[in-house]
Amino acid sequence: MVMPDTNASTVRVRFCPSPTGNPHVGMIRTALFNWAFARHHQGTFIFRIEDTDASRDSDASYEQLLDSMDWLGLTWDEGPEVGGPYGPYRQSERREIYTDVAQRLLAAGHVYECFCTPEELEADRERARSQNRAPGYSRICRHLSTAQIGAHRASGRTSVLRFAMPDEEITWDDLVRGPLSFRPEFVPDYVIMRANGDPLYPLVNPLDDSLMHVTHVLRGEDLLSSTPRQIAMHSALADIGVGSGLTPAFGHLPYVMGEGNRKLSKRDPESSLLMYRETGYLPEGLLNYLALLGWSPGEDREFFSLAEMASLFSIDRVNASPARFDIKKCTAINADWIRHLSHDELIIRLMPYLSEAGLIAQPMTDGQREVLVQAVPLIAERLEVLTQAVGMLGFLLLAEGDFAIEPDQREHLDDSAAQVLDTATQALEQLTEWDTEAIQGQLRAQVVEGLGLKPKHAFTPIRIAVTGRRVSPPLFESMEILGRERCLGRMRNARLQIG
Repeated sequence: MVMPDTNASTVRVRFCPSPTGNPHVGMIRTALFNWAFARHHQGTFIFRIEDTDASRDSDASYEQLLDSMDWLGLTWDEGPEVGGPYGPYRQSERREIYTDVAQRLLAAGHVYECFCTPEELEADRERARSQNRAPGYSRICRHLSTAQIGAHRASGRTSVLRFAMPDEEITWDDLVRGPLSFRPEFVPDYVIMRANGDPLYPLVNPLDDSLMHVTHVLRGEDLLSSTPRQIAMHSALADIGVGSGLTPAFGHLPYVMGEGNRKLSKRDPESSLLMYRETGYLPEGLLNYLALLGWSPGEDREFFSLAEMASLFSIDRVNASPARFDIKKCTAINADWIRHLSHDELIIRLMPYLSEAGLIAQPMTDGQREVLVQAVPLIAERLEVLTQAVGMLGFLLLAEGDFAIEPDQREHLDDSAAQVLDTATQALEQLTEWDTEAIQGQLRAQVVEGLGLKPKHAFTPIRIAVTGRRVSPPLFESMEILGRERCLGRMRNARLQIG
């Protein structure tokens, strides 16, 4: 088995998802580690679509995969939309290649026809259980004579193609887990092509890796048990002169665990990439956190960009132990990234969410842009995800006819609030300058000191009246942005609601 040398060969890695359903964070973590490994070694990152299962694959999922990779900034060097010397990069367009190679493997004796029916296979498994043998195919058809094969065909039986696994132990030095080995009784002969000619993953995945000269395979721990099959297939392909002649170096990334210390699955809400995008996580923040699920740059560092990760990435620092997905920590790192953005960049990132909520036009008006330029610095430190800006900025961007105090906040406008709003309205009507300092000084003098109230009790009714909620950006700065007439009008309307 000829293995590539990272230092002597050009690194070529691949990310090869199936277009079934929404992308999930475990899948993206695999893409990220492959991308970082390729970039660190100035190698090639291949994006390949494994869509040979017509019953499960969909064009919508395919488009979503491309869009997600583009949103995350995980650019690929070869693959869909980009091309490359070993295309096409969708397996559904490579069927002739798989059929041809399967027949060559059959002719060379690496593959054989299996005529066993599902009922016979189940009986075979039952015998193995009763005899305490490892489950798996018993190789009944492996040494059929020409006459026996002819008899099966004459009886109308159809056949699948099975790969003939070698009888010796298969070993390799895993890039993450070190030396591993599988005894032959635990790796039975496996099907590579259905009776109808449909090629299966155990053939197409390693075959494409060999044809595309992949040097390193970084993939999830859940695929570890299939690695002996792939190593044997690479040896067979080399024997018939197909592909690179090299067996890639394998590294199996740790499981990502969810709640209850169980493997994070597609059904878990926190696994959905689309959920993070819709909620307003930055791609920088999400990828920063996913990088920490099984890898560390060292020195307890937890905040870094994609470029910095590529510079620092080493497969030696990938931990074999399962990594637990902590959405609170993910959100905290995302908040750090929001604070890292310039205010101008943050406005750009917020625009899709504000537009979807109907708060800004597309394109924005000059007035809306001016409000955001003034208001975004007030909320930047408070944001954990971008969608929170909709609630924080809505009162500034809504037309007066659309503004309303949130229903669950009205109970705080009781009789004691009436005096506060009356006093505050009269005080603010007297101002000649409408700015933060003047507003704050007047309200503290007339409401806090004049009525003998604590600031919390003095300003809460005003905040609810002006912003519609008890929690908002800084009150006095917000009132300056909102303007005199709108502030006074909202305070008078709130006072009328009290009666």
